[in-house]
Amino acid sequence: MYANGMTKTAKKHGTGCLVAYALDTFGDRWSLLIVRDMILYGHKRYGDFLCADEKIATNILADRLKRLVADGIVHKTRDPENGRSFVYMLTPKGLALIPAILEIIRWSGQFAPINERRRKLLDRINNDRDGFISEIYAREGVPFP
Repeated sequence: MYANGMTKTAKKHGTGCLVAYALDTFGDRWSLLIVRDMILYGHKRYGDFLCADEKIATNILADRLKRLVADGIVHKTRDPENGRSFVYMLTPKGLALIPAILEIIRWSGQFAPINERRRKLLDRINNDRDGFISEIYAREGVPFP
């Protein structure tokens, strides 16, 4: 681990650029979609992620979950209901991505065609952002800061 808290695997760019750090951490499509599913839909189990509309391949899912755990975004524990499987939870570092995910949704809502379900999500984010974030924290069992 580096003095700034980064792991060797997380430090791919030595430039000190904060954008490069973020992209190294979650800059691929699948990592952000996994985080999105955890934030918006409460996904916690491997099978939950496989059911997403984007149809992630199992090998890619396993790799991205491993990376998210290594980067401290997600915590992996044994499933108390099934000791042979695991539960994935957002860490404080992962929960700190909520505003970024919501801003990506707001930005996309300006330019992408959206259906009624996504319009309701966008309206909720725009009209009750703190309440929405508070509900996510409550679902994760963490007090909203």
